[in-house]
Amino acid sequence: MAKKLNIFTLLLLVVLPLLGCEQAPGDSIRFGLASNPVTLDPRFATDAASTRVNRLLYARLVDFDEKFQPVMALASWQRIAPDHYRFKLRQDRARFHSGQKLTSHDVVATYASILDKATASPHRASINIIERMEIPDEEHIDFYLNKSDPLFPGRLVVGILPRKLLAKGHQFSQQPVGSGPFKFIAWPQAEHLQLQRIKDQQAFEFLRVRKPDVRVLKLLRGEIDLMQGDMPPELLTWLGNRQDINIIRRDGTTFAYIGFNLEDPKMRDLKVRQAIAHAIDRDTIIQYVWADSARPAAGLLTPDHWAGDQQLLGVPYDLEKARALLAQAGYSPSNPLHIVYKTSTNSVRLRIATIIQSQLAKVGVQVEIRSYDWGTFYADIKAGNFQMYSLAWVGIKSPDIFRYVYHSSSIPPQGANRGRFRNQDADLLIETAEAQNTLINQAYYYRQLQKLVMKELPYISLWYEDQVSVTRKNLQGYTLSRDGNYDGLRNVVRQGSL
Repeated sequence: MAKKLNIFTLLLLVVLPLLGCEQAPGDSIRFGLASNPVTLDPRFATDAASTRVNRLLYARLVDFDEKFQPVMALASWQRIAPDHYRFKLRQDRARFHSGQKLTSHDVVATYASILDKATASPHRASINIIERMEIPDEEHIDFYLNKSDPLFPGRLVVGILPRKLLAKGHQFSQQPVGSGPFKFIAWPQAEHLQLQRIKDQQAFEFLRVRKPDVRVLKLLRGEIDLMQGDMPPELLTWLGNRQDINIIRRDGTTFAYIGFNLEDPKMRDLKVRQAIAHAIDRDTIIQYVWADSARPAAGLLTPDHWAGDQQLLGVPYDLEKARALLAQAGYSPSNPLHIVYKTSTNSVRLRIATIIQSQLAKVGVQVEIRSYDWGTFYADIKAGNFQMYSLAWVGIKSPDIFRYVYHSSSIPPQGANRGRFRNQDADLLIETAEAQNTLINQAYYYRQLQKLVMKELPYISLWYEDQVSVTRKNLQGYTLSRDGNYDGLRNVVRQGSL
């Protein structure tokens, strides 16, 4: 670690003078991102950057509090019957950035679009429980379900789109029109998204800077004002000693995992998946890559979630067990298992992939790493063009994520069952949980599901990553949430210059 710190310090001492004097930051507050949003249409947003930016652009009916319980955003609700919810839009509800008043017609049009198979929204599976929607007036929406669901309000978290533009086939992905606290200004280049905060017309720019060391250099020079996540611990340690930098940390819910393509002949073998799981030393990676700013995970939901399982443990590190399982699967030193492992070009993710490659080599598994830019990598994962990959889920609040990720009806583009996991027992547990009338009963079946998933290993649970942001000292008011969203930008201000 000390050697890395010295190398980076030397790099800064050499490079900073060559770059010249610090530039004035200008009027915009600039956010350095490791990867771009893929889309600015909330109907299709599933990657972290898109999800977080879309929260700024679009208002939604329901949000979640720190205890993972649904709370009012645009609307309050009452449960009229087990299969009937009535939502009432707030009197002070937002207007779209076009000036149009948001009404119940826009809500229905948004969810009707998601439910339309022709739209191919990946969020369709999570709201497919909706049988029909009715509009008593401009302030109320009645949702009739095809079965009882006490979790239903928590499903209505997609940003609301204007009905008239939906009808015209407007390209929200590049020209978003929402009703959130920020409005879209321009996206002239893939690396340069421009928004404006509604309440004070403060300009914001989101700039893609892939390499974390380059982001640090730009931060020190005032070319960006803040960055969040995707930072090697040695850089954070070095920055922590500077007087002109603020570092904010908090425990997070971002769930990192390894996924398998269960349609692949090698990955379909449970013994192979078990062997890989036993060969990965998560504790070492957490200690040396994350500098202990992550916690081992055993499932999608954190143990403190009301549907989480505090008794569930991850697969233990056991090299002998891994070797024995590989032998049972028919692999040996003369017939080694060869796997292609896909990841992004993000430096932290690539480092983790390289460590896992080395760890698996100890049990005779030959891993070929293929790294791609984010767009290509993510497209391959959604298309099922992989054997093994690593990714992270962000913003998980409700256990309806289990249908989206594990149900056999949620194979992309209908959902996010990217590993093509098909298991009748898992489907039944999901459906049984959804049919319960109380959260206590639902939690029971969801915990049974998590035990089944741990047994079948369509994914290997790795860790929950802490949230870390780095800002210049004159940027004040930025706060972090556990899911890593960018809501802190609602109140951040720049006070003078450094």
